[in-house]
Amino acid sequence: MKQQLILLIQSSEVTTENWLTSPGVLGTIFLIFLIIFLGIFIFIKRLNLYVDLLKKNTKDLTEEAFERRLINLEEEDVDEILELRQKGFKENHKKNKISITDKTSKNSGFIKKIINPKNPLFDEKSRSTVKIEISKALKEIVIWYLGAAVFWLIFGTLVGQYVGMKFVWPDMDNTPWLSFGRLRPVHTNTVFWGWGSMAMVGLGHYVISRTSNSEIYSYTRSKIAFWLMNAAVFIGNLSLMGGINNGGGEYREYIWPIMALFAIGLIITFFNFYKTVAKRKISEIYISNWFILAALIWTTVLTFIGYFPTYQEGLGETVIQGYYMHQGVGMWFMTFTLGLVYYFLPSSLNKPIYSYSLGVLAFWTQMLFYTLIGTHHFVFSPLPWWLQTVAIVFSAGMFIPVFAGSTNFYMTMRGSWNHISKSYVLPFFLVGVVFYFVGSVQGSFQAFRFTNYLWHFTDFNVAHSHMTMYGIITFLMWACIYTILPKITGNEPPQRFVGAHFWLAFIGLFAYMISLMVGGTLKGLSWIEGNPFIESVILMENFWVWRAVGGSLMFISHIIFGYNFYLMIRKKKNIKISRKQTIETQIN
Repeated sequence: MKQQLILLIQSSEVTTENWLTSPGVLGTIFLIFLIIFLGIFIFIKRLNLYVDLLKKNTKDLTEEAFERRLINLEEEDVDEILELRQKGFKENHKKNKISITDKTSKNSGFIKKIINPKNPLFDEKSRSTVKIEISKALKEIVIWYLGAAVFWLIFGTLVGQYVGMKFVWPDMDNTPWLSFGRLRPVHTNTVFWGWGSMAMVGLGHYVISRTSNSEIYSYTRSKIAFWLMNAAVFIGNLSLMGGINNGGGEYREYIWPIMALFAIGLIITFFNFYKTVAKRKISEIYISNWFILAALIWTTVLTFIGYFPTYQEGLGETVIQGYYMHQGVGMWFMTFTLGLVYYFLPSSLNKPIYSYSLGVLAFWTQMLFYTLIGTHHFVFSPLPWWLQTVAIVFSAGMFIPVFAGSTNFYMTMRGSWNHISKSYVLPFFLVGVVFYFVGSVQGSFQAFRFTNYLWHFTDFNVAHSHMTMYGIITFLMWACIYTILPKITGNEPPQRFVGAHFWLAFIGLFAYMISLMVGGTLKGLSWIEGNPFIESVILMENFWVWRAVGGSLMFISHIIFGYNFYLMIRKKKNIKISRKQTIETQIN
């Protein structure tokens, strides 16, 4: 009782005076400007490419004009040009009379480069995909998982788009199974366990196999895990829309029998990956495998703790909820994704990771600090004050793995910025890595007591979750997919489609994130000042419109990504030409 009274007194002393100078608020503003700078940097890099192409097109037009002029030359002018060419050609063959340092005559007539002036733009951008030969079984299982991930991404964000529209038009429907309370967990759990998890495990099969120089231990087990995890998402969504759920536990709304299917799939996957690494044909265990196997172990333990009945009572359930929710993001998605980046980023740049030691430091400090930060979601709650303080301290400790990992990735990319103008693989990686730094550091800032008091329970938290799960995890998943899938299938999507996907997703995320950050801050200030609750709802109206606009752009980008995925996995038709047709072609 005394502790609660102290908390009440302390919370009542919080005012909005000088709120803008709070370290957490100032730090967040600085991080937002980093994202703006990132967008401008990538845009300028891509713009430079098109300026160069425009210059080449202008040059080609000049050559075309010269060609027309050549046709209109008089016979005497043509004879004069031919004599100069012949003279230059003879000069180049007088080896005994010409010094090595002498320059070749400009009239020699040697052809240095053949171009097609009709289509210089497409000639300049034509690329040949380097195909990586892997076993048919590995290729099949990777495509299976990624195909399921793409489906769940489009379905899950379609539900999210519909839910977002309800903020603008709350009377869209009166059907119970389409209500906000039922569809919101469908959206979050689908993108969690459907999109993110399927994509990570699918890419993990490739990384584990390649870094171990060995085939996956059992593809049969991989397929069993595939069906179990997809069945959990499918049945879980049906149960949520039918009103059957696990209560108010965020990201654990699936009831335990359904989540047990997913957990069994995780256990099978871990065993499969572990046995593959154990029978590897090289001595070292690459750093990617550390992260991937650790993520599978932690998530299996996490699922058990999150659903164990003894922990689901009173304030203990609140502690477990914070632990489960934050561990799900940090020890499953973040840890697994970082493991993928440690392989795919250097692979896409054809260079080694900058520092193996920084990777080890990032791994162990992530294991240490991330496990005790879940309670920072419950600052000023009835939970013990010391537990809240520990969560805040460990949230600040997350600066270590974040700085170590970000530095490692940035230094690996150093000197390779020209790749931004070649394809969109590096821009996807760059956005994901920058958001890894921005989202993680901003999360630590948000754990501070004042910023927590200002932003908790507001729309700002929705912006932060999208900054991490979308800006980090999803962009890095796309980067990995665009890196490897064309190399194992031999099919590369048109860069204009990949570019449309990138910019719609990036601009949509920025609009979504900034609108909810600004609106959430104003809502928090309104609550602190003691204004009626309805006023905070009214002031969010325009920000929710921008949320819907940003979400719409993001969803359209997912449709384009789905089409790009189809282009990457489709089988090319073999055109058979008969001998008769070949002879006729040669005669013609």
